[in-house]
Parts: sequence; structure tokens; C-alpha cells
Amino acid sequence: MIPAPALVVPEPAVTFTISPETAVSAPPAAAAVAAGLGSLADDGPVRLQLTDTDGLGPEGYRLEITASGVSLRAAEPAGLFWGVQTLRQLAAGDGVLPGGVIEDRPRFAYRGAMLDLARHFFTPAEIKAHVDLLVQFKINHLHLHLTDDQGWRLEIPGWPRLTETGGGPGTGCDGAGPGFLTLAEYSDVVAYAAQRFVTVVPEIDMPGHVNAALVAYPELTADGQPVPPRTDAEVGYSSLVAGKEETYAFVEAVLKTVADATPGPYLHIGGDECLSTSAEDYRTFLARVLPLPGKYGKRAVGWHEIAAADLPEGTVVQYWRPEEQNPAVDAAAAAGREVIMSPADRVYLDMKYDASTPIGLDWAGLVPVERAYDWDPARRLPGVPEESVLGVAAPLWSETLRGPADVQFLTFPRLPAVAEVGWSPQERRSWASFRERVAAFGPRWEAAGVAYFRSPEIDWPAS
Repeated sequence: MIPAPALVVPEPAVTFTISPETAVSAPPAAAAVAAGLGSLADDGPVRLQLTDTDGLGPEGYRLEITASGVSLRAAEPAGLFWGVQTLRQLAAGDGVLPGGVIEDRPRFAYRGAMLDLARHFFTPAEIKAHVDLLVQFKINHLHLHLTDDQGWRLEIPGWPRLTETGGGPGTGCDGAGPGFLTLAEYSDVVAYAAQRFVTVVPEIDMPGHVNAALVAYPELTADGQPVPPRTDAEVGYSSLVAGKEETYAFVEAVLKTVADATPGPYLHIGGDECLSTSAEDYRTFLARVLPLPGKYGKRAVGWHEIAAADLPEGTVVQYWRPEEQNPAVDAAAAAGREVIMSPADRVYLDMKYDASTPIGLDWAGLVPVERAYDWDPARRLPGVPEESVLGVAAPLWSETLRGPADVQFLTFPRLPAVAEVGWSPQERRSWASFRERVAAFGPRWEAAGVAYFRSPEIDWPAS
């Protein structure tokens, strides 16, 4: 099982076999969760129940497997859903479930993966397929990076040129990744994810990483003059203008549109790598923009550079640079702000596994599977204790990606490693155990056509 459950009490002599014909009962609120486990019935040997689970929380569950059946209990449907993912893992292959009791709950509330649509676009169907792979490992947030220098990937009514130029032919890195989501398509993706208890976190990166917006609307530039489109992978050269009211009319229109289309609680405003924005202009910009998500009922999230500004209550800081000390993030945590841990040298899925990896980057170093696994989010920054850590997220930037197979290759098996970091109690985690358990997923991924990396760190079964 991945992630490792919090508590397992095995009954070695007991098994129960589940099949598509096995009768499964579930309350109406969890009927969709139970679908696919077996044949839905009023009563049966597999029972899903919404009931008190003795403090296991909204995502926790209690699973008991006996010779006569299965009992899965949770306080909320999300807990049942994650319990079903555990059942599916246990039943993989022959459907024989080992007897015993599992009591499980996540260590951190936020367990995320990020997909960069700006540098290479992925279609709604490709995003949905990615969600289906993520939830198997109890990932519950999908961060969509929707805008950057190389592309603008979300329709904004009243600003049509954003997607006409930012989603048209020749956009993306090397001009190889055109496309955009209409608002209807975005809403459909959000709803699809929500049905699987995944919260979509949209990101509109600003005040830097905005060349696609400046190409579309030159009136947003400092001198009002057009700028050329960019398809290279450089960063830090573009910026919205902190001293122009046109900037804030544009920003508010965009953020209101995205907030209205997003039922989840988070709205990511980027804030990273603003190398062409002065420190004064950066603070001026954030003073105007950081309150806007709250105005529309959301919590602002930003890359950890935003910690240099005054952060409204509820703002979430996403730590990403591969540094072992960050006084600004420490100060934000001390002031009560929550932190998402995404250190690039551990969880950036776009980093190469090793020097021979054919795609990916290496500016944060190589990230083999053990490195993605063997760290503790509560000990990464000295001033950010466990109670300040909202969770863990694994970004996947798409400069070198050209399709879903590339996404899968860089994601698996590292994403399961990060998922266990976010879900399992630290004392339950062991690299030796993980590498043995993840090896069992190789045949499953091959059967499902998942283009995973056969890391030499793992003793994979013969193909």
C-alpha cells in the first residue's frame, strides 16, 4: 500500500475475495464512491458506512477485512473515498484481500501536485486522466499553473486576446504547446476533480511571468508599446507595472473570473522570480493584489517570495527554493501563516532523475526517487514547525514536456514517494519498505499503459 497507513493490525490467516459481482452497500451520499468496487446493493459483504470514526478526521477511515466481508467506515465521504483507494490497491491482481484492521488518516491536510499548462498545454481529457492517476495515492489538490511568459491558458471574458495570442499556434516553450481552456472546460475539469475529492488550485502568476499578457495587451506595459512573444525558457524579464491603475483593473477582472469559476478555497497569485520588478514596486503590487482573493472568498497562495510583503490573514506561502534557511518564511509562520512545502531539490518532478534522464531540468540538482522520499516537511526549515505546515506539493513544470507520456515518466514513481511524505506518519515511513512496495506498481502501470521510469533504485519485477 502507498501511502503507508497510520495503523495496520494484520490477521495473517484471514482473507476475503472481492470481485465485480460482490455486493456492495453504501449510503446515498457515498454511492458514487462505491461504484466500481462491486455490484451496488442494499446489503452485502462489503459495507461502506458514514459514521463516527473516533477522531480520524474528515479524510480518515477504518477498514476491517474478515473472512465474511469488508467494513469501511469514515466520518465523511472523502474518508470513504481514500479507504476505497486502499481497497483497490489491496485487491489489485487476484482480488484477494488480506485480513486485518487498518486505521488511517493523513498527516497533512494538503497533498498536492502541480501541472504547468502555460509552457505546454494539456487538454481537459489529459488533465482528467492525470487526476485519475493522482488519486490512487491520496493526492487531494491539483495546482494548475495557467499563465506564464509563454502562454495564457484560461479564457477571461472581456479580455479575448489573452487566449487568442496566449493560447494560439506557436505558444508554449519552443512554440510546441498551443491551446487553452474555455471557462466551461475549466469548470468541467474542476467538477471532475471534485468528484474524486481533489481541489483544483488555479494559479495566475504575477507580477512577473506575464509576457503572454503583455503581448496580448500592450497597454499593460510600462510604455504602452508592444512586446514580442517569447517561447524560450528564460525567467525574470517581464512584469506588470505597479504604478498603473490599468494593471489593477486587469488583475481584478482576471482574479474575479477565476474565483467565480473555482469552488475550492485557494487562489494562487504566483509572485515568484520577479527579477525585473523593484523591491518597492513588488511590495506596492502585493499590497493591492494580495487582499483580492479574500474579497472574492478565497485564500491567497503565493510562492515564498511573497513572504517579503505584509501578508493578509489566511495567506498561504509555498516554499520552493532549495535553500535550508528562509527567514522570511520563518517569520510568516511565526505570524500564523501556513506553509506548503515544495522544496525543488526534493519534490520538483521536472528535475531529472539522474544525468542520463532524457527530459527534465537539473538547476535544483538531480532528484532520484529516494531523495524525493527521504525528508521530513516539519524539519526542512528551522522556523516552520509541523503545526505551521499545511502540506506538501510536487510541482511539474513543462519546459521539456511534449505530451502525457512525458508527464507520466517524470511523475512516476516519484509522486507516490511525495504522497507518502504527505500522508503517512513520519515514524511509519521507511525507504526500504517504500522501495519494496512501489516495485509492485510496475506491472500495474504497465498494464494501464503508464509510461513510468524504471528507476534503478527499485527492484522492479521482470516485465
